[in-house]
Amino acid sequence: MNFIEAFSWINIRFLLDGLWVTIMVAVLSIIFSFVIGGIAGLIRFMKVPFISAIVGVLIDIIRNLPLLLIIFFTYFALPQVGIRLSIFWSSVAALTIFESAMLSEIIRAGLNAVPKGQMEAGRSTGLTYGQTLWSIIFPQAFQKMLPPIVSQFISLIKDTSLAVIISLPELTHNAKIIYGQDTTAVLPMFAAMTFLYFIVCFLLSRVSKRLELKLQ
Repeated sequence: MNFIEAFSWINIRFLLDGLWVTIMVAVLSIIFSFVIGGIAGLIRFMKVPFISAIVGVLIDIIRNLPLLLIIFFTYFALPQVGIRLSIFWSSVAALTIFESAMLSEIIRAGLNAVPKGQMEAGRSTGLTYGQTLWSIIFPQAFQKMLPPIVSQFISLIKDTSLAVIISLPELTHNAKIIYGQDTTAVLPMFAAMTFLYFIVCFLLSRVSKRLELKLQ
């Protein structure tokens, strides 16, 4: 098989099927991790007694674990306590756990970056703590959070390839199957993976740039 023959319609369709799984896992993980990470970051920012400390310890533990270990945990360890997840949902769960910890720190740092006088000014106008947080603090913090959040999401898309270890049929897994059947297809498949990962990550970065400009 030469370089061109490696890109037969069957192979291309198989790669696109893998890319679709990659995108689905990434999108679901982004949604779940943004919600969980946002709540965790807000709890740490508000310094809720005891709860903030417990959340902080959990976040520090997760952030210092390899993502691969978390993937193994969700797929192999959880069934030992009666929680059985499919390969797809094990991957989503592992990425959500890992990214939630990362995003919580980004969100907490973004909220802390807003001058404390903004909170005091909002409260002095009669707004409640929650209203001030939502209407004054969060909009300012979001501008600071957006670049690192997008960078984290781009890393998440690339991190989906680690789920190949539990045979998630994502892009890297499908490319591996193709060149596993014919070793002459190794270079074409790596070229295809490079191109497809680049396109997805590049488009996400461009969308974030546009959003960032609109918020300024």
